[in-house]
Amino acid sequence: MLAARDLGIGYGRRVVGAGLDVSLHKGEVLALLGPNGGGKTTLLKTLLGLLPPLAGRVELAGRPLETLSDRERARAIGYVPQTHGATFAFTVETLVLMGRTVHGSLFSPPSAHDRDVAHRMLERFGIASLADRPYTMISGGERQLALLARALAQEPDLVVLDEPTASLDFGNQGKVLREVRALADSGHGVLFTTHDPNHARRAADRALLLRGGRSLAEGPVENVLTRDALAELYATPIRRLYDSTVNQEVFVPE
Repeated sequence: MLAARDLGIGYGRRVVGAGLDVSLHKGEVLALLGPNGGGKTTLLKTLLGLLPPLAGRVELAGRPLETLSDRERARAIGYVPQTHGATFAFTVETLVLMGRTVHGSLFSPPSAHDRDVAHRMLERFGIASLADRPYTMISGGERQLALLARALAQEPDLVVLDEPTASLDFGNQGKVLREVRALADSGHGVLFTTHDPNHARRAADRALLLRGGRSLAEGPVENVLTRDALAELYATPIRRLYDSTVNQEVFVPE
């Protein structure tokens, strides 16, 4: 569905990354890992069409991304940013309903179907009780869940998440990771960034390791997420421990 070959990324004349190959298909989860400043968010914005590629090109369903309208891209890809400034005191329900505008007019009132989709998304993430609360008056973790609900209200084929668990408590991290896996199992393609290789191992099929704007490794998580690879990626020694609560090995920095 989404593919980029020999991609160059950056801002104007400032090159952040080069020579990147990325692909995402329906029914799979791709995790993007790397240290701060490694180019993860810049790569996401380029794949979404928010930044033009400095080299190579991005294709969506075989079509060059730049030939698609904003509405066509929004119908195909739902995006949840890492941070989102709360400027206007929209209700949480109104925020989620904004995801439905890609299926109608920005100025037309939401239909009964739009409201039904929005309500289902609120229920899906356990925030239906916040529907009438101002978005500016809920916690950072609750805002993240509301943004996830808004993205899924678009009913996209692909979902791109920039560090979706960063501001969530322990329980909601598990909820989001389960949702990521459920999205893929229902036929969506999911791309998410994370600093936690254990989250990638839990939810992803493939992983891409990005450092200094270049790919260190890409492939199935069991092949890519090794102690040596993570030590190189984060430039720190890595320990591998066995966690009996989840019946698997976990990685921790020394």
